[in-house]
Amino acid sequence: MADEMGTPAEIVELIKRTGVSGEITQVLCRILDGPEKGRVKRRNVKGPVQKGDVLVLLNVQKEAKEIRAR
Repeated sequence: MADEMGTPAEIVELIKRTGVSGEITQVLCRILDGPEKGRVKRRNVKGPVQKGDVLVLLNVQKEAKEIRAR
């Protein structure tokens, strides 16, 4: 299924909320299909999500930066 429609990835861990008003959640997600299958990537997600949800990633190579304290 990994094609121009996107690549499925399952959320395995919720890391932290970020953004000006906490509207973004940083998550670790495991790629479920394609050449990157099995890899775990850090991504930023907008909207309500929980562990076990499946995301459709349009760009699998992209990874979010780690949130650091100021």
